[in-house]
Amino acid sequence: QFAVKGPVSTDLAPCSIRAAGPVKRFSQSMAEHHCIGTGGDERRGWLSPTARESLEATVRAIAQPGKGISACDESGRTINPRFENVGVTPTEEMRRCYRETLFTAPNMTDCLTAVILDPETVGQCDSSGVPFPQMLEKQGIVPGVKPSLTVYKLPGTNSETYMQGLDGLAGRCRGYRAAGCRFAKWRSPLTIDVAAGTPSALAIETNCRDLARYALICQAEGLVPIVEPDLVLKGAHSLEDAVEANSRVLGELVRGLQDYGVHLPGTLLKTNLVRQGRDCATAYTPEAIADANLRVLRRVLPVAIAGVNYLSGGLSLAEGTAILNAMNVLKAKRGGPGYAPWNLSFSWSACIQLPLFDLCKTLPADASGLPRKEIQELYVKNLSVACAAAKGALQ
Repeated sequence: QFAVKGPVSTDLAPCSIRAAGPVKRFSQSMAEHHCIGTGGDERRGWLSPTARESLEATVRAIAQPGKGISACDESGRTINPRFENVGVTPTEEMRRCYRETLFTAPNMTDCLTAVILDPETVGQCDSSGVPFPQMLEKQGIVPGVKPSLTVYKLPGTNSETYMQGLDGLAGRCRGYRAAGCRFAKWRSPLTIDVAAGTPSALAIETNCRDLARYALICQAEGLVPIVEPDLVLKGAHSLEDAVEANSRVLGELVRGLQDYGVHLPGTLLKTNLVRQGRDCATAYTPEAIADANLRVLRRVLPVAIAGVNYLSGGLSLAEGTAILNAMNVLKAKRGGPGYAPWNLSFSWSACIQLPLFDLCKTLPADASGLPRKEIQELYVKNLSVACAAAKGALQ
């Protein structure tokens, strides 16, 4: 690592070398070695200046300091059991009503810049007949979507997986954009098992190259891609094992994005918190975990990517916010944006929302079948805690 004094350019990766004379924007020339020959300039400029600016404007709207993303993209397979566990019958109307309850919570906009929707929710409306994407946009919230994906076992590996969903993705993205969505998110789960040698090189390359292809398709259709490699927390690996594995995965992801010519300033990263496995015998402080996360970012992530929104990965709200807060405190102590130029925030679902379902066990429901007022109050309270962590101001 080299210490850099003075202002840091946001157009170049930390490892870039400045040459004499004018410096090209990294995002416009990163695929140059794949674009030689006749028509190279046209291929390098596959995104028009207007299209690039539109993507970057969406990134700026999302990556605002002290605010985060609400992940409301649970499919029926995920959210239906949550209703059933608290005695609520899961129907399409109940899912619609629950999402509307969240999206109309007073002061929600003080905490959020964006919401990720399930494809079902993209096509639903609020009680006044306004489609949810338009309803969110009117509140200053950027609507996005999780495209329909399916996980499959990757042949030739130790039961590792990859996501299928690229076929027909361009058409689906076109439809999501027409419906009002401005970004999309693709999650690729990976596992750390030191003894089994996972994540394997094959699983890393397959998942990261698919993420890069997805990102390219999204940008071609006017959507900001949120790329989400997720090294899940199960296992007994140490914190340093996690640092090594996460560095390899994010390094391969960045390489794929660059090789495929993805416009990095029009891209966001959502990823797991770098952390020891659940079964690790060693306990680490939030400060030690925060340091590990910042080391990984500084090793591999270009500054052209403006924001990192962390997933909770099964952590409780208290656990997740303790780490996120420590990261932002440590970032400020070490030089702020000059040390870590990315906006570090959250994109959480379970740790924010699972406590909301528990309210249904004890509180009386209104005409909707849900205790909506109490759900809204707890939702905003949990979001406020997450926002404090994103500012490094958690008490």
